[in-house]
Amino acid sequence: MTGTLPLDGMRVVELSSFVATPLGGMTLAQLGADVIRVDQVGGGPDIDRWPLAPSGRSLYWAGLNKGKRSVTADLRSPEGRGLVAGLIAECGVVLTNAPPRQGLTYDELKAARPDLIHVRLQGTRGGGNAVDYTVNAALGFPGVTGPPDQDAPVNHSLPAWDVACGLYMAVGLLAAERHRLRTGEGQSLHVALQDVALATAGNLGYLAEAQLGEPRQRLGNHLFGDFGRDFPTADGRVMVAVLTARHWRDLVEATGLGEVSAALERALGADFRRAGDRFTYREALGGVLAPWFAARTCEQVGDGLRNTSVLWSRYRDFAEVAAALHEEPLMGELDQPGIGPHLAPGSPLRLGDASPPPAPAPTLGEHTDEVLRDVLDLSAERIGALRKAGAIAAS
Repeated sequence: MTGTLPLDGMRVVELSSFVATPLGGMTLAQLGADVIRVDQVGGGPDIDRWPLAPSGRSLYWAGLNKGKRSVTADLRSPEGRGLVAGLIAECGVVLTNAPPRQGLTYDELKAARPDLIHVRLQGTRGGGNAVDYTVNAALGFPGVTGPPDQDAPVNHSLPAWDVACGLYMAVGLLAAERHRLRTGEGQSLHVALQDVALATAGNLGYLAEAQLGEPRQRLGNHLFGDFGRDFPTADGRVMVAVLTARHWRDLVEATGLGEVSAALERALGADFRRAGDRFTYREALGGVLAPWFAARTCEQVGDGLRNTSVLWSRYRDFAEVAAALHEEPLMGELDQPGIGPHLAPGSPLRLGDASPPPAPAPTLGEHTDEVLRDVLDLSAERIGALRKAGAIAAS
């Protein structure tokens, strides 16, 4: 991709670990911001988090830090913290979930840079600790995940609240930066993991549903409020979703079950053009449709549903997805130091007809000297003295 990216010229200091904050920083980096991730010498708590490459390097760390620069400093020492505070003052924007340290609190940083934009991730609104898995458990989602006959809670594997938090952090930072451009004022923003999950549960109607009637029950792989479910095929399994009357009409026409569907409507006094009736009688409709899917391979199902509006997909595992990544325009060849060449995603935001391609994650501390020289204008002698004092890592 050629041309200027939207955030070219913006510098962000990131003090982070785990998913949400690194994802927020990477989102900004993929749009052109110079994101400088600062870690403790030796790495933070996520430096070797699984999954690992055969080399032992963290695929998780590399995946969430693409396109950033890396600086390491001794955050336990006053000199190391002073160095980072100077970097933040120069850049004017910080994204963090690191515990506050003397010299790096918001008030101290703002004193040096009055128009500072400071975005902090918290676990709870009151500042308590929380992670995606504990927030998810506390808000009821494991109780509606899994098959209907399951008694114990079922966690899902996607850290959805971490992902949502990271994107909220990026959006909040950009809103604050726009405010600063208009007014010259900085801002302190807080995003709590629990608040993001609670807001989402409310925005999607889960909480109002429980307040005004019956709370949501487990449905297994059924789609709540309309007709959707998985069907075994002759060689696998597919997911089918109906969201409109047109989807339903196309499904019964493609399967040749229009007359059977009409007879079922008459027998039940239902109108399957309505989502509520499709959901209410989902078991009966699934029973009628199941033989059509069971008699066909996934490829034949695709042939039968081609040129219709029906929403469907074959279930695949990660190995199958990985084997077909060369067909995905989002993916690009990335030669990640310490890991090797592999296909990795660029930004899912398309700018015109193109997406910014993936850029390698830095090695830990790779840009320390470069950033101190170019951003803070430190001399080689001063950098050497910092290294000798242990404020930054030995070269």
